[in-house]
Amino acid sequence: TLLKAHFPIQDEKTWRQFKRRFLQEMKDTHAAKTLDLLAAFSHQANFSVGCYCEMEEYCHRSLLKELLIGRGAKIR
Repeated sequence: TLLKAHFPIQDEKTWRQFKRRFLQEMKDTHAAKTLDLLAAFSHQANFSVGCYCEMEEYCHRSLLKELLIGRGAKIR
């Protein structure tokens, strides 16, 4: 998968490459619908997104958070 191909991300160059590809993948119809659903769901229930990345600055969680906020998700 995309994440495994770049894991662990420990430098800015790899992060930029990963971020570009990840954000492109999130534009896919199925991914976009899932993000829309999660954003809507956030107004009805609490949920969390977690992973095993050690460095948050190079983690897809931060990208997911930005995408969800952009869709009006309620973030705490």
